[in-house]
Amino acid sequence: MARKRPYVCGLDAALDVVGGKWKVLILWALSTGDKRFGEVKRELPGVSVKVLTAQLRELEADEIVARREYDEAVPRVEYSLTEYGRSLNEALGPLGAWGARNRARIESLRT
Repeated sequence: MARKRPYVCGLDAALDVVGGKWKVLILWALSTGDKRFGEVKRELPGVSVKVLTAQLRELEADEIVARREYDEAVPRVEYSLTEYGRSLNEALGPLGAWGARNRARIESLRT
């Protein structure tokens, strides 16, 4: 994926990594541990297989998510947050807390 350069500020760079609806939700889903593709998909109702696959690939390319393939009779793939990804998830914590505190107000303004 082509990235815009140079970034104007740190927020510009961070939003380039987590831009879009699904990436931060993927980080949230993986925050509790390693998950297979189907497990991630079940935690994100409404995401299509195509979009989830693309978003996971982008997060993997940005070294936020690690993909591990197991060579078994029935092939298995698991996704997990890298250390870099965990640090990004921690940085998003205050934003999530703000959203939780203001959720009712946001919902009332958007309906």
